[in-house]
Amino acid sequence: MNRTIVRLGGVLIASAGLLLPSAAWGHVSVSSTDASREGYGKIVFRVPNESDKASTTRLTVTLPQDTPFAFLTAQVKPGWKATIAKAKLPKPTKVGDATLSEAPRTVTWTTTGDGIAPGEFDEFALSGGPFPDAESISFQAKQTYDDGEVVDWAQVQEEGAEEPEHPAPTLQLLAATSGGHHGGAASDEKDADEASHESSGSDGLARGAAGAAFLVALAALVVASRRGARA
Repeated sequence: MNRTIVRLGGVLIASAGLLLPSAAWGHVSVSSTDASREGYGKIVFRVPNESDKASTTRLTVTLPQDTPFAFLTAQVKPGWKATIAKAKLPKPTKVGDATLSEAPRTVTWTTTGDGIAPGEFDEFALSGGPFPDAESISFQAKQTYDDGEVVDWAQVQEEGAEEPEHPAPTLQLLAATSGGHHGGAASDEKDADEASHESSGSDGLARGAAGAAFLVALAALVVASRRGARA
C-alpha cells in the first residue's frame, strides 16, 4: 500500500477523533429552562453511566449552604426513591420573604430497580427556589455504582484553567423577571430555551466539525488511492 495512503488514513482517524466532543459527555451536569435569579424553577441533573460493567444505583446532590433554598421538591421518578434531608444553617439566613434557620441540604435518589446500566444515562429533577441573585449556582454530586465505586463531582472550575476531571455541576441562571421574579415574559422564555439547548448545541457543533474533518480526509484518501492505482 502507498505510504501516502497509509498516512492519510492515519490523518483521517486522528482528525475525526480529535474533533469529537471530549469526555465532558460523561460529566454529571445540571440544566434548566426557567430557573432565574431570585425566582423559582425546575432543574434537571443529567447522569451518564461511565462504568463499563457497573450500574449507577444512587445519586446524592448536595445543595449550597450559603445560598439555601426555602422550598424544594423532588419529581416523582419510577424506579427511584428520593429523599430530601434538611440541615441547620450556620446562622439565620434571609431567603426571599423568609428567614431560615434550616434548609434542604441533600437530595438522594436510590434505585428500587436496576439503576442506570452501562452505556445509558438518566435524569433527575427538582423544583424549588428562590434561586440566588447570581449568575450561576454550583452543586456537588456523588454518583454511586453497584460495584462500590463512588465518584464525587465536586471540583471547582478555576477561571482560565482547564476543566477538572470531575467538575461540580453548575447552573447558569436566567436574569430576574420584572413580574415578581417568577418568570413569564416572552424574552425570558427565549433565553430559557437557549440556555436549555446550550449544551446540546455545543455537542452538535463538535459533531459537525468532526464530520466535516472526516469527509475532507476521506476525500483526500480516495484521491490518493486513485493516484496510487494509476502509478
